[in-house]
Amino acid sequence: MTKNLDRYYHLLGLEPGASIEEVNQAYKDLVFIWHPDRIPGDNRRLQEKAQEKLKSINEARDRLRAAHREGRISRPQAARRSHSPAPPKPQRPSSQASSRTSSRPPRRPSRDLSHADLRGANFREKDLSGRNMEGAILVDANLSDAFMHRVNLTGADLSGANLFRANLLEADLKYAILRDTNLIGADLSGADLSHADLRGAKVGSGNRLLVKLTGTKLTDAILPDGSVYQ
Repeated sequence: MTKNLDRYYHLLGLEPGASIEEVNQAYKDLVFIWHPDRIPGDNRRLQEKAQEKLKSINEARDRLRAAHREGRISRPQAARRSHSPAPPKPQRPSSQASSRTSSRPPRRPSRDLSHADLRGANFREKDLSGRNMEGAILVDANLSDAFMHRVNLTGADLSGANLFRANLLEADLKYAILRDTNLIGADLSGADLSHADLRGAKVGSGNRLLVKLTGTKLTDAILPDGSVYQ
């Protein structure tokens, strides 16, 4: 049962033992990201993916709510579990122990991608939400349809990157370089673009703006036409 609950927490991007308030907020964030209305109706594959994702997060929320109501989850228990002391390392490991260690699966990549060289990387449709990518080099990277909710891209270089329909809700893009970046269809609602360099960025067609900028901070940002936003 505990493993199932941990899986539901993982589906919502939470640590085991998170409060019901955190569960509800994570659920709302994910519904906003995966709602089918945000995906073009002619993209059947993404529509089906969104439906499956919504089904999973709905189940996760309902199961975790029920567990909280029934008193099967408590933060003190989670804290004791996460702070339990690690077993002492043997001073002289045997060859058998060394063999077991070498056969262990590799650890998952760190969520910290700050200052990483990711030029030309393909992150199409990837979920990078909440990642620390401060100062990362993402020149010519493919980030189309990527989910980057609250990602930290402070000072990152995204020159020439493809952010077509990327979800950058509340992303931190202060001092980011977005020269010649494709932002058509991107959602930058609530994002911070203060002092960012957007010279030459693609943001629309003709006089029609095709980027969502609701609540976006643009203080002293260099706009696509080279002017500075005041």
